[in-house]
Amino acid sequence: MVGENYQMLKEMKSYAKENRIPIMEDEGIDFLTTFILKHQIKRVLEVGTAIGYSAIMMALCQPTLKITSIERDEVRYLEALKNVKKFHLEDRITLIFKDALDVKIEGEFDLIFLDAAKSQNINFFQLFSKNLVSDGYIITDNMYFHGLVEKQEREIKTANLRSLVRKIKEYISFLNNNPDFNTIIYRIGDGVAVSEKKK
Repeated sequence: MVGENYQMLKEMKSYAKENRIPIMEDEGIDFLTTFILKHQIKRVLEVGTAIGYSAIMMALCQPTLKITSIERDEVRYLEALKNVKKFHLEDRITLIFKDALDVKIEGEFDLIFLDAAKSQNINFFQLFSKNLVSDGYIITDNMYFHGLVEKQEREIKTANLRSLVRKIKEYISFLNNNPDFNTIIYRIGDGVAVSEKKK
C-alpha cells in the first residue's frame, strides 16, 4: 500500500504541475506533517483544498486525524473528491464545496491551515479563529510568495501582483500585531507562518 500511495501522490503532483494548480512544496508539507505529529493534532480545518494533496498528506501521516477542507473551485473540488476516494480517506477527510467566507463551521479544531486566496488571509483568520481550541494553532502557507514579498515594489512586474504582495505584507503585519497569537514565520518552502493561540 505504501508503494501504491507513493505512486498516486506522484501522479497528483504531476497533475498539479501540468494544470498549474499550486500545491504545497515538499519542504512545506514535511514541516506540516511533522508539526501534526509533534503536537498530536487530531482535528484540522483546511481553507483551500485544491486537488486534496495537503489534506491527503496530513491524513496519511496521522491515522486518527480528521480533516475538514473547503474549496470554492468546482474543477479542483471534484478532482479532490476523486483523489480522496482513491486513498480510501472519505471517512477522515470531509470536503466542502463553497467559498470559505460563506461557510459557517461548527465545532473546534486543533489546527487551522490557511492555503487559499492570499488576499483574504486576514478575513479567513478572523472568521475561523473562533473555531480554534484554546491552545490551538493557525498555519499559513506562501508567506514569501515565491520571493516577491521581500522584493521592492518597483521590482514586481504587474499591478495585480503588486496588490497581492501588499495584501500578504498587511497579513504579516496583522499577525505580528495580533494580541491573541504569537507568530513565527519559518523560511521553509514558500514561507510558513505558525500562529499559536496565547494561553
